[in-house]
Formats: sequence, structure tokens, C-alpha cells
Amino acid sequence: MLQFTFIESDAALADACAQMSKYPIIGVDLEADSMHSFKEKICLIQIATNDEAFLVDPFTIDNFSPFVDVLENPDIIKVFHGADFDVRSLDREMGARINNLFDTEIACRFLNVRERGLAALLKDHFDVHVDKKFQKQDWSKRPLKSDMVAYSVGDVAYLIALHGILVKRLAAIGRLHWAAEEFEAQARVRYENNHAPPFFRKIKGAGKLDNRSLAVLENLLTLRMDLAEKKDVPLFKIMSNQSLLAMATGRPRSLDEIKENKMLSPRQVQMFGHLCRQAIDRGMALPHKDLPAYPKTVMPRKTPEVMARITALKKMREKKSESLGMEPGFLINNATITALAQEKPVTHADLDAMGVLRNWQKEALGDTILKTL
Repeated sequence: MLQFTFIESDAALADACAQMSKYPIIGVDLEADSMHSFKEKICLIQIATNDEAFLVDPFTIDNFSPFVDVLENPDIIKVFHGADFDVRSLDREMGARINNLFDTEIACRFLNVRERGLAALLKDHFDVHVDKKFQKQDWSKRPLKSDMVAYSVGDVAYLIALHGILVKRLAAIGRLHWAAEEFEAQARVRYENNHAPPFFRKIKGAGKLDNRSLAVLENLLTLRMDLAEKKDVPLFKIMSNQSLLAMATGRPRSLDEIKENKMLSPRQVQMFGHLCRQAIDRGMALPHKDLPAYPKTVMPRKTPEVMARITALKKMREKKSESLGMEPGFLINNATITALAQEKPVTHADLDAMGVLRNWQKEALGDTILKTL
């Protein structure tokens, strides 16, 4: 195992950041408690150089500015795996902006690697076996167990070596600059607060509900939010989205009806049934003028000509996906295909003006898209 140092004070963090700033590349990973707490938080920060690892306990640190300076230093490559959650978490808690990010998961997408989980990559390239049980551990608890510490070090110990392997493979097929553009886009994502009303906007399927059902759903979602916050547990540990949607559409008038239709488990009925019934009644009693409405996006009508272009572009995508060795949805998604079919650009300048394609996508597909249209 890579030698590591626990960082539990501002002074120790400043010293560690001064050391790692001397290196051109570091590996970074985070552990959080999203499976265990209402408001997820970073519980451990792992950083690795070629020579050692640093495990930073954020619960004992007040001043993260030395670490933020490292993240924002454009001369240091920061290697993450599946960086989306990490980037959003670092933005939420430190306001950090990551420069010179390299995401090994994204790199694998450009290399047609189907098994892209870090555990699979470590096994394939380094014959290292990772126990996935640690992904569900409660990292907020202290002290950390020795096997959790070993796992956390292992998560970053091979990132720099993996970066070297993937860079060579990307460069060999001329896609390193493609990946770099996607890394930059990943570094720009920002944290979005999912705990802000109206809550129904975050629920898949809510857009199909009538206004009265939306009112009931919003009351149920507010109830779940309050319960989760009081118990300090994730929303899914109170009631599932499916359960709330079932009650919002079925509008049960009794606990027996909730039970019979299996909208909640018997235990949930016992714990939350009466509160759910009250929430449903409040939604049913809301005056018509106060009923919520789901924001409607006016989409251009898909004429037969547009539909034909969509079909042609999807067929083109399948062929290019096979020839390039890239998954179709990553190569170009359905929303972009629809936009292209509706706009029907004729020239490369038209494609540029639309702003729906990355530069690497225009390089890979631009001529073929225009020819297909």
C-alpha cells in the first residue's frame, strides 16, 4: 500500500499542499455520506502523488484554501475517476474551480472501454482487487476502520499510473484533444441544490400529472423532506419516489387503501401513514387558483420531414459508433440529433452557430451530419 499521511489540522494541510504542489500530477478522490445523511457532505479527501498519499479529514479542517489553490493550479494535472460528483461536491463545500482535470472514466469512453468502473480498471491494468462494499460504508463515522483507510488509499494509489496508460492510448488514436475538451466541460459543472421547492420538478414522471395530482405530490414531497431532515437520513430511506407518485395519482382515502394498493410498506404505513393522509388532504383542499403547474417546454412540431431526418441521423450514428468504437449515446445524444433535424444546418458555419456540438464531435461527425441532412 502507498505510504500515507493523515491530515487533521490546517497547518498539516498547508504543509501537505506545499509538498504536492511540487508535482506535475496528482490523483484525487472523495468519500461522502450521501447514502447515510440528509445533506451529503465530504467525509474524506484522498490525494496521491507518485511517492505518497494524503488522507484529509475535512471535519477537523477550517481553512481549505491551500487545497483549493492546488485544485485551481493549471500547472498540476488532477486525475479523478468519474469526476462529476467530486466536482459538484468541491464546488458546494469549498467553491473550488478545478483546472487541468483528467477524468479516467471519460477517457475510457473515448477508448471504447465498456467496463469503466475504477474497480474493473484496477483489476485489468494492475491486477488489484477492490471490495465494492466500502462504497456503501458510512464515511462520516470516526474513527475510520483500518480496512476503510486501506480502501481509501487504494482508490487514488493507481490514478497517476492509469492516467499514463490512458494518455498513451488516446494519443495513439488521435483522440487526446477530444478527451481534453470533455474534461474541461466536466470541470465546469456546478452544484445544484435539490432541496429547493417546488420539489416535483426533480421527480421523473411528474410532468405527466394533472394540476391536482401535482398539488398532492408536492405536499407529500414536502412531508418527506421534513421527515428526512429531522431524522438526518437520505430521502429514499423515508419513502421512494414511486410510492409518492402512486399516492399522488391514486389519492387514497384511508390507510387500508394505502396498504391494499401497496403504496407503502406495512412499516411505512405505521410510521408515516397518517402524515401522508394529511398531506393528501391538504393537496385536495387547495383552491383551484393555487394549484401548481408543471413548466411546459414548447417544442417545435416534428413534421414528417423532421422525423425522417431524425431517423437518418440515428442510422448514421449507429454506423459511426461502430467505425469509431464509441457508444452511440456518448458520440451524440438524442436531444442533439433532434435539434439538428429541426434546424437542418447546411454548412459548417451553420453547425458552429447552433452551438450544440463539441469541437471533437464536429471533427468526428461534422461532414457526415451535413451529408446525411
